[in-house]
Amino acid sequence: VQLVESGGGLVQPGGSLRLSCAASGFSFSNYAMRWYRQAPGKERELVAVISSTGTIRNYPDSMKGRFTISRDNAKDTVYLEMNSLKAEDTAVYYCNVNLGAVVRLDYWGQGTQVTVSS
Repeated sequence: VQLVESGGGLVQPGGSLRLSCAASGFSFSNYAMRWYRQAPGKERELVAVISSTGTIRNYPDSMKGRFTISRDNAKDTVYLEMNSLKAEDTAVYYCNVNLGAVVRLDYWGQGTQVTVSS
């Protein structure tokens, strides 16, 4: 299983970024995908979840309206569109898949750094 994130970088407050996560080593279209983030000194937090078919998307209340998760099952890729970025969005963003049925079996990408600063 391999998850490779890309698209992070430095952006000014109010700007936008689109993160990508290319997946391999499992049947991508059969699994929900998640984005998490971890800021310095803070715990990792869930950013967005998308169902295997892409029809169901969930976000924590703090992310609603600014972040959009999507996927392309033909390309085995999940995306995170981030708009109206704020300094507090600065974090390392991770792609995640849980391949477990009863017990969690989590796989993570290496993360991509997003820095929001003027």
